[in-house]
Amino acid sequence: MPSVWKLRLSMIGTLALIIGLSTLVFALILSLIGVVNILVLGVLVVAFNVGQWLISPYIIDALYRTREISEDENPKLHQIVEDLSRKSGLKKPRLMLAQIPIPNAFAYGSPIAGNRVAVTSGLLKTLNEGEVEAVIGHELGHLKHKDVQIMMFVSLLPALFYYIGYSLIISSMYGRQREEGGGTAALGFGFMAFSWILNMFILYLSRLREYYADRHSVQIVENGAQKLSVGLAKIVHATRNMGRIRKQTQHLNAFKALFITDPDRVETDSMALSAATSSDQKLVQELLSKRLTTLDRIIEIFSTHPNIVKRLKALQELS
Repeated sequence: MPSVWKLRLSMIGTLALIIGLSTLVFALILSLIGVVNILVLGVLVVAFNVGQWLISPYIIDALYRTREISEDENPKLHQIVEDLSRKSGLKKPRLMLAQIPIPNAFAYGSPIAGNRVAVTSGLLKTLNEGEVEAVIGHELGHLKHKDVQIMMFVSLLPALFYYIGYSLIISSMYGRQREEGGGTAALGFGFMAFSWILNMFILYLSRLREYYADRHSVQIVENGAQKLSVGLAKIVHATRNMGRIRKQTQHLNAFKALFITDPDRVETDSMALSAATSSDQKLVQELLSKRLTTLDRIIEIFSTHPNIVKRLKALQELS
């Protein structure tokens, strides 16, 4: 795992690049096209995404069938969240249970809903108490670093350029600019392509923030690197063995960037695991022994999460 300062500089640099490129292209748009229509479109897109962010916790609760876990129901889990929140300098978030058999966890929230940390029923059945503690430490890292807000902000930018490009293409076909539709349509496709490029930077930023959240867990959980390594390996292993269930719950991947691991990458991530595994440590060692191929590196470019082998190696360095 990169040093903490290297991580911070990489995240700041990537964020600055995303904002800088976006500002440059947006300035180009304003100089080439009527300002009023573009501004109206920009306001609408921003307003829609901000509104979606504000109510997204309620959407997530409905989608993942989450409910709040009472202290009487699971006092140990509440104590873990309370202790780690105190170490993180955070107000204790609401503890939620998602009725999903696939082991995972995620942090989410908004100004009107407050911060929340959710664990799935599958996670509580798959991991032991120490591993669950390390996973929660990771999720609190996301809340500590304001990842929900930051990723929402940068995700506005490609959405904005995509809809601007789309509107240009439509206007070239049906609007007042149809006489010079070829140039306008080309410009629209250009903006949509730029939106895709911007998304690549955002995915890279997302992967950096996963490393940063891992580091936070290691800092606040005793023997955190070991516990989180085993926890991640067990999540990958258990998820791989739930092939039919994964297909049935694929519609739940709309918010997979929130998860501690990407369920869509489990087949790739678990290729190093043997069919039978005698111990938790063997799970970790088998993943660590895997060599990254060119295909692995290409797949990672399009993922919200780092390759599991790289992630485990980074945790081993911290341990």
